[in-house]
Amino acid sequence: MKYIFVTGGVVSSLGKGLTAAALGTLLENRGLKVTLQKFDPYLNVDPGTMSPYQHGEVYVLDDGAETDLDLGHYERFTSTKLTKLNNLTSGQVYQTVLNNERDGKYLGKTVQVIPHVTDEIQKRIHDIAAHTKADVLITEIGGTTGDIEGLPFLEAIREFALEVGPHNAIFIHVTYIPFIKAAGELKTKPTQQSVAKLREIGILPHIIACRCEYPIDKDVRQKISMFCNVPYEAVIEAKDVDHSIYEMPLMLQRERMDDLVCRLLDLTTPQASMTHWQEIIRKLIAPQHRVRIGVVGKYIELQDAYKSVYEAIMHGGIANDCGVQIVKIDAEDIERQGAEKVLSGLGGILVPGGFGERGIEGKIMAAQFAREKKIPYLGLCLGMQIATIEFARHVLKLDKAHSTEFAENTPHPVIALLDAQRKVTKKGGTMRLGAMPCQLVVGSRAALLYGAFVINERHRHRYEFNNAYREKFEDAGFTFSGTSPDGKLVEIIELKDHPFFVASQFHPEFLSKPNAPHPLFKGFIAAVHQHLHHKPL
Repeated sequence: MKYIFVTGGVVSSLGKGLTAAALGTLLENRGLKVTLQKFDPYLNVDPGTMSPYQHGEVYVLDDGAETDLDLGHYERFTSTKLTKLNNLTSGQVYQTVLNNERDGKYLGKTVQVIPHVTDEIQKRIHDIAAHTKADVLITEIGGTTGDIEGLPFLEAIREFALEVGPHNAIFIHVTYIPFIKAAGELKTKPTQQSVAKLREIGILPHIIACRCEYPIDKDVRQKISMFCNVPYEAVIEAKDVDHSIYEMPLMLQRERMDDLVCRLLDLTTPQASMTHWQEIIRKLIAPQHRVRIGVVGKYIELQDAYKSVYEAIMHGGIANDCGVQIVKIDAEDIERQGAEKVLSGLGGILVPGGFGERGIEGKIMAAQFAREKKIPYLGLCLGMQIATIEFARHVLKLDKAHSTEFAENTPHPVIALLDAQRKVTKKGGTMRLGAMPCQLVVGSRAALLYGAFVINERHRHRYEFNNAYREKFEDAGFTFSGTSPDGKLVEIIELKDHPFFVASQFHPEFLSKPNAPHPLFKGFIAAVHQHLHHKPL
């Protein structure tokens, strides 16, 4: 197995995860089996209890692992199926090491960062290698070189590379080349300092990927090559993409990064054929049609809070050769200004998942507006619960109907806590998590979109539709088109006599890819386009 370690320098949020994922795309299209892994230096055991403002979205895997959002990039850009082995935090490492010490597994030795913590980190690399049997493992180290919490991870991968030997492991350092406006030039000093810091630790990068807003010329490349001790061809320009993150694999291919990686790792493979990827970019840059979709949320000001949702919407656009303008709408703005003023002019409305009471009434107003004005609506997790509450209040006339998450003493708890959650006290990793089967109703819109009757989708929730109200809803035309195989848990709802009103308790956005758009997003964007042009569904 070959190992690629991706580190970052100068500043955070450089796009290490996207660089790793884009490289994975190229290597996969060369015929290699690739898997990716993220090491996060923070002490949280997982991101499941972290604020979206701190961390962005929590990305959920089939096995129920709550992970870093970069794992979403890994799955969207490649065909790899990730598990809990693919994300490791300092919290998990120290928790394991301390449990081992309590169990006497270190035979009374003094427990130290080296070797006990670094050994545990390396064990995770060996575990995933054994589990996946991939040709190449790309491991991204979170944080910025020089951060104190990241040092054990850097020491661990330094030791690991030494163990597996040359031509089996390489280091790619993603760094930042700032443009100083007053001087009118790109500056390489931050990159030089970052690489010097890495070399102090004992890691010599083989490739430097230079994030920049402007192209780097020959002089800049030569300076980085000389002062950072890498060949000229190993200085890779990673300029800001013009239209979409999905341009990155093509950009890295133009820089011949995959050729260099294969040469360094002694991999003999054919050139990557990226024709299908070029067609994806064509549909993003020059689509045949255009629509506007409103996403009504509460973390709207933070791009990463709904990362997978935004990407899945774009995938739905790709599937329909349709450009999508995403309009980000704060649910509290609807509460203050009214649905008509905020939502008018949108082709479709989407309400994503979330937690907490803030903005709930605005989301309910959005669902009502979509239902009454016949605007295509897609609800995800909380978005399904919102649609249920709205229908109960305004169609069934169940005054003050609500979810017990937000109104514990509501007279009509149409959304209630799952039975399995009633005795749960710990917050981390205790929700209904991971891939679960769902049975679709024959003839329903959901079954038509999926082209199947049994599906598997990823969940992350504690509350569920209250079955005591199922008959009332069905009598009023509220269709339960997807349930758990035993019929006890509602998974998908839809409305008849509406251009498109579908909502799911699960998170379909986690299974969408640019080259394999999710059926619900594909159907949603198609319905928006058809509705705008008054075409029959």
